[in-house]
Amino acid sequence: MIALLMAGGLALAASLVGTRYLIAWLVDHRIGQPIREEGPQGHKTKAGTPTMGGIAIVVGAVVGYAVAHIRSRVVFTRSGMLVLALVVGAGLVGFLDDWIKITRARNLGLNKRMKVLGLLTVAVGFAVLTVSQTGVHTTLSFTRWDSFADSSLLDIDFGKVGWVVWSVLLIMGTTNAVNLTDGLDGLAAGSSVFAFSAFTIVGFWAFRNPDIYQVEHALDLAVVSAAMLGGCTGFLWWNAHPARIFMGDTGSLAIGAGLAGLALTLNTSLLLPVVGALFVVETLSVMLQVFSFRVFDRRIFRMAPIHHHYELMGWHENTVIVRFWIVAGLATALALGIFYADFTTLPAVPVPGVRS
Repeated sequence: MIALLMAGGLALAASLVGTRYLIAWLVDHRIGQPIREEGPQGHKTKAGTPTMGGIAIVVGAVVGYAVAHIRSRVVFTRSGMLVLALVVGAGLVGFLDDWIKITRARNLGLNKRMKVLGLLTVAVGFAVLTVSQTGVHTTLSFTRWDSFADSSLLDIDFGKVGWVVWSVLLIMGTTNAVNLTDGLDGLAAGSSVFAFSAFTIVGFWAFRNPDIYQVEHALDLAVVSAAMLGGCTGFLWWNAHPARIFMGDTGSLAIGAGLAGLALTLNTSLLLPVVGALFVVETLSVMLQVFSFRVFDRRIFRMAPIHHHYELMGWHENTVIVRFWIVAGLATALALGIFYADFTTLPAVPVPGVRS
């Protein structure tokens, strides 16, 4: 528990202070976010706001994770370091995308092919190293590695190659989902706080019940999640409406990769869409909009992702953000409820030396 508190607290402090100085440096060098022309008209006033704030999230998480191990005597593990490396790698891809946007003074960074290639390289590297260097389970999982042991339909063991493919798909999907959600001040950062809170609890619970969950390095994974939680919270101080800095793709891709990496290593892959239900809704709104327009030549929403739809309906930006945060909070509560409800259905594990 001390390690979790230290990781979260130190990451929060590093991100909070670091973002302040990052804003000053970006302003001094006139590095600001270009705003896309087709976006809501009210967003035009945000042009020039410093971006790439995701640097503070990633650095804060790395600092919190590293120092927590030094001070609390928690052991560095392969699983924890691989998830953190995934976060850093995805953040670097996002940084390149942000940097190109800024230097070219337009809201177009890496082309789609290069961006996908960069994320694929990071995702494949993580998946291959995780499945070969750690004891991660390769089964289709919901709340634990053997969630579907009693189901002939869903009791699937991907094997190492299949698990790598599954992991890459999950990472690519989650990074894209968080990226789409990052369209209003504090929306993605605040929603991510809820999601990382869930995985911190799941990781610590798995650590306390190793015979049931069989998660290798569960405590260290919980420390990674706590560090990301702190990093997002510290950044949110400056990203809350009206935002003084945007996270950019540096932050959104790093956050999405972190959530996917934690879900995979904690054997909760299918619980991830519940934890990140808001990200799923945002992504589905874009998919439905594109499908409807191409097939029926009609739009379902006034604008996608769906947060822009509500803006154009007349909701104030703050109203959209807070209500979407509530949705994210409810999704987190539901996910943790499902996780714990499953735990209560399991037979009690006998404790050595204690008579039943």
